[in-house]
Amino acid sequence: MPKKSTAKIPPSASVPTTASVTKAQTVSLYQEVTEAIQVSYKSYLKDISTNKKLKTLDLFLVFLVALGIVQFVFCLLIGTFPFNAFLGGFISTVGQFVLTVSLRLQSTDEENKIFKDISPEKAFGDYVIASLILHFVVYHFIN
Repeated sequence: MPKKSTAKIPPSASVPTTASVTKAQTVSLYQEVTEAIQVSYKSYLKDISTNKKLKTLDLFLVFLVALGIVQFVFCLLIGTFPFNAFLGGFISTVGQFVLTVSLRLQSTDEENKIFKDISPEKAFGDYVIASLILHFVVYHFIN
């Protein structure tokens, strides 16, 4: 039977440990996330500089997020005695946020790639009608 040869690893060659591989992956992931945030921020600044109406929509979105957080913290600290009132307010805030994001997406589609048949006026009209329906439903939910 032939003798099996065993390869010896020279002491200068190091085998990567799990810790060093994990550290390298973490650094790489951190760099990728940082780069993605920078690219997104530059794109956002470019969009804002070309369309000033987006600033107003973004400010309203920030307000809705803050309002939702305040309502949720109030619910945690004080309580939910009229639970349907809390649900109505919170659903109204989340629904308005979703409708506003939809309007923002339709407003930023400059080349009409996604929303081909929707003009900005029609998008705003749909936003107003959907907001009225949302608040009508929430008003009747609170009762």
